[in-house]
Amino acid sequence: MTDQTRSADRLAYIDWMRGLACVLMFQTHCYDSWLSPDARGSTLYAWSRLGGTLPAPLFIFLAGISVALVTERLRCKGFARNAIARQTILRGAEIFGLGLLFRVQEYILGFPWSPWTDLLRVDVLNILGFSIAALGVLCWLVSAGPSSDGHAVSHIRTRNILAAVAAATAISMLTPPLWTTYRPRFLPWPLESYTNGVHIFAEPQAWLFPLFPWSAFAFAGLAVGFLLFAPLAQRRELLKFLGFGAAGIAACLLSMALDRSPIQLYAVYDYWHSGPNFLLMRCGILLGILCFAYVWCRWGLPRWAPSPLVQLGKASLLVYWVHIEFVYGRFSILPKRACSVAQATLGLIVIFLAMLTISSLRTRWKQRKRNAPLPRPAPAGA
Repeated sequence: MTDQTRSADRLAYIDWMRGLACVLMFQTHCYDSWLSPDARGSTLYAWSRLGGTLPAPLFIFLAGISVALVTERLRCKGFARNAIARQTILRGAEIFGLGLLFRVQEYILGFPWSPWTDLLRVDVLNILGFSIAALGVLCWLVSAGPSSDGHAVSHIRTRNILAAVAAATAISMLTPPLWTTYRPRFLPWPLESYTNGVHIFAEPQAWLFPLFPWSAFAFAGLAVGFLLFAPLAQRRELLKFLGFGAAGIAACLLSMALDRSPIQLYAVYDYWHSGPNFLLMRCGILLGILCFAYVWCRWGLPRWAPSPLVQLGKASLLVYWVHIEFVYGRFSILPKRACSVAQATLGLIVIFLAMLTISSLRTRWKQRKRNAPLPRPAPAGA
């Protein structure tokens, strides 16, 4: 097996996890948009809602891992910390800008029914862009000093891990008061919404994606990404991922124990929305998925045959953008709030196949563009 093949195997699990997030997102959106009021009382819809709690944490967590991987690669190539930070922050600004553009598109396609306040709604892309930029700033702050020898690089990596864990913990611990007793009410609602998702309502909304607590997943992913590059972890790769799985189980058990504890730190405790214990539970689930994805992509079917999830993961941003219009938007392929479970499931299959086709076409286009011959230089004297 060549080094290039090994590298592809190691990165396939990241695309697989993005693809899993896409599939969970599809089913959540399809059933939510199309099922009739009677069908919403089914067990399937309840499980669909439960699965819908995973796509956003997966996307944001994987963004943190990707930032760590890119940062380490650029650092190994000799890039200065300022250049690395600039690239990461600009990438975050690009995604944030795409989030604003997406809201404009949704408003135009929904006109005249869409309220203008939807233009300022805090969505996943907004927080994803904000979080990536914040990761770039954090890496820049903690990587000051010499980084030419291996010991210095290892020291910087350790500082990055500790800082990322500290940031994720601080964000999760600050979330409950910022949602309740210490809300920044002095801010205009478009700014306060980035803190607690209040939007235009009197209270924070759990269906929005404010920085608190959602950006904590990005910092958790950053810490995991840097752990992936630790020399000991690279030498014992399987043991490393099994360790992530064990840590995930421990985090879930700790979350349940803290939730049942008679000692509570907050005047208002909401486990399912703003509580740090639920964030700990979801981080544990993410680590378990990471372990499974690695094992599955290394020894399962994706090792021997093309994986639809890996393919979807390669174009997750594109399929996220496109599928919304055919599920929630004006071009919905089924009538909204009027379908049976069977009809909505058939529509879900159509959406999945359509998004898989779009993803494959984009991948082929990128490969063709990458393999296109360079233009020949003009003859001398021409």
